[in-house]
Amino acid sequence: MSISASERKRALVEAATAQMRALEARGVVVAGNGFSPIVLVKGELNEDERAGGELLAGADGAALRAALSAIGWAPEDFCGLAGVLGPGDGLVEHPGRSMSPELFREALEALDPEAVVLLDAAASDLMREAYADDLAAVDDFNAAMLTPGLVVPVLGRRALAVGGFEEALSDPHRKQVAWAYLKQLPPLGAPY
Repeated sequence: MSISASERKRALVEAATAQMRALEARGVVVAGNGFSPIVLVKGELNEDERAGGELLAGADGAALRAALSAIGWAPEDFCGLAGVLGPGDGLVEHPGRSMSPELFREALEALDPEAVVLLDAAASDLMREAYADDLAAVDDFNAAMLTPGLVVPVLGRRALAVGGFEEALSDPHRKQVAWAYLKQLPPLGAPY
């Protein structure tokens, strides 16, 4: 007995949904399209996000959506991942605490994006710790340390640290630098 392509697709979606629900129950905070080819990691939440507001729903999220759309990402290609724990199902002892590197890696591998944007130093630190062995294989020391502005290959995906994106929005020069960094990360197969 063979299964149809639509049944196979439905089974894959159900499995991915169950995996994300299990991660969210453990305090993982994800916003947007979990099937997105790009994940934006925010290690330090702003006041609204700490108070329970949606991740990347403010000015930083709007600026990121605009920037990503301008370089070719589709509007639905947007997924945010917090580097801190949310309330989960009540089993999370310390909501707001930094996510463990192991849980971060598990969440990022479950999302399985083609590109990862690390929006602040805390996100870069978490990625560096979670993927230490993989980054150690990178020849360029600055790239292995996730220096802002360098696109780094990590397990078949591209990682880019932009360093302090939300703070950069209030400084025209830093905003231009962040924009220059993001332009290095168009979708794969883009015609430019």
